[in-house]
Amino acid sequence: MERYIAIDNVCAWPNLTPLRDGTIIATIFDQPCHGLWEGDVACWASADGGRLWERRGVPAPHEPGTNRMNVAAGLAANGDLLVIASGWSDRPGPGTPRRHQGAQILTPWVCRSADGGRTWERAATVAYPDPDGAYVPFGDIIGGDGVLAASFYSARHGGGSSAYLFRSHDDGRTWGDVSLIAPDDYNETAILRLAEGRWLAACRTARDGHLELWTSDDEGRSWRGEGALTLPGQHPAHLAELADGRILLVYGIRNRGLYGVGARLSADRGRTWGAPRVLADFGEATDGGYPASVQLADGTIVTAHYANRVPWHHRYHMGVTRWQPDTP
Repeated sequence: MERYIAIDNVCAWPNLTPLRDGTIIATIFDQPCHGLWEGDVACWASADGGRLWERRGVPAPHEPGTNRMNVAAGLAANGDLLVIASGWSDRPGPGTPRRHQGAQILTPWVCRSADGGRTWERAATVAYPDPDGAYVPFGDIIGGDGVLAASFYSARHGGGSSAYLFRSHDDGRTWGDVSLIAPDDYNETAILRLAEGRWLAACRTARDGHLELWTSDDEGRSWRGEGALTLPGQHPAHLAELADGRILLVYGIRNRGLYGVGARLSADRGRTWGAPRVLADFGEATDGGYPASVQLADGTIVTAHYANRVPWHHRYHMGVTRWQPDTP
């Protein structure tokens, strides 16, 4: 395995999107805190398979007293880069954390770039299933059969959150056409559409933070629960289909004695899963995870994560692991 401190002094929560020219875009929160103060959603680019990164653009610059930190990202059918970014009100200036009083979830911005993340415009709207609700984007924007899709979760004080699939029928310009994935105890959800139209969703539970698999065979219109994927404290997920047809699940591990990143593989389209594997051990970290993966043309998998420290680096950062799925 190759390991890198890829982007230093950021909390990140990375989302990875491969562009058509092979560049990998990491969409991140650009401050070294867990959303405690103002900050932006920024895009960084790697042209060498995840080893070196350069800051490319800012899809969602925050307004004063807020941050933009919760994202879904992916490609439109025309190749444009899309970022859906939410965040929080009642945030102080950088470096001045304080207790938040009455913070509110911000309405998502849908941001679009036609030049690989260098310049951005806001050119879309999101229609909520409940106009009085608050919905947070998460994970990959994926396409198939002329439709783009992204997962959101409802955020309610006192719990009771649910996971949803939002769709766009105009290549990311407007969003709505919502289906419920998992009700009442689910939030951050990774989605994947397989070639034959089967959908997978790895949903984080609210009560104890384990992952559960939900599946759909009707283009995400109806879903059924398939059981647990991880133990409590192991979340959230990212799903990717590898070149050989296997499904890769990566997820954060936040258990006493082990903070890091885990992985499992499925050779039968998500019906059964192999034994867990630890990709990264953060040592004494108290905050970290949120992995995302892409596979390169040579089969190498690039997995990005964040941590507030590792044994050899004592700052918030986005880390990258480059690895092969069949190498111990």
